[in-house]
Amino acid sequence: MTTPSERRTPEGGSRPDASGGVRDRLLDSAYTAILAGRWGRLRMADIASGAGVSRQTLYNEFGSKEGLLQAVVVREADGFLDGVMAIFADHRSDPVHAVGEAARWTLASSADNPLLRAIITGDDEMLPVLTTRAEPLHVALGERMRAFMVENWPSLAERSGDIVEVSLRLTLSYVLLPTDPDQAARRVELVVRSLLTPTRESTGSP
Repeated sequence: MTTPSERRTPEGGSRPDASGGVRDRLLDSAYTAILAGRWGRLRMADIASGAGVSRQTLYNEFGSKEGLLQAVVVREADGFLDGVMAIFADHRSDPVHAVGEAARWTLASSADNPLLRAIITGDDEMLPVLTTRAEPLHVALGERMRAFMVENWPSLAERSGDIVEVSLRLTLSYVLLPTDPDQAARRVELVVRSLLTPTRESTGSP
């Protein structure tokens, strides 16, 4: 599992967070506590100590323990969304493969990051409070995917809603019941490709 202060790249690797700022250190300290299952009984002073700052600094930055948790969740969610869209941008020439690679990366990332998996699946046990996000993560991702498709692959605009809906639901099912990411990616691509392949009825073929 990658350390809290690392950021994932679409290629599946990670790179150190170069900012080293107080806010990131506090978020990393909270991230570690969440993954260790110690969040419920952890004091703000413990989190501040883990980041090497005072408790007052922590309160000044996030206001409350709930505010800190929400900030951790938002950071993970936003990083995930940016990662998926980076994959789309890297595969502009092949939209079907882009969707498959996004599914592959989602499975690999959620397997490596229990917090991200909890955010994707809406695990209430790991995330006991509501976050400040106005919508579920898959809804936000779907909107970004559709917008990207319409802008970069105009020919898919009419089917973009179907492609996003099917690929996201299939990917989410694999996150809930994990399987080999490569195999899952191939299956997602197969389903998406079938949506784009004209049927006999639509072409008028006998």
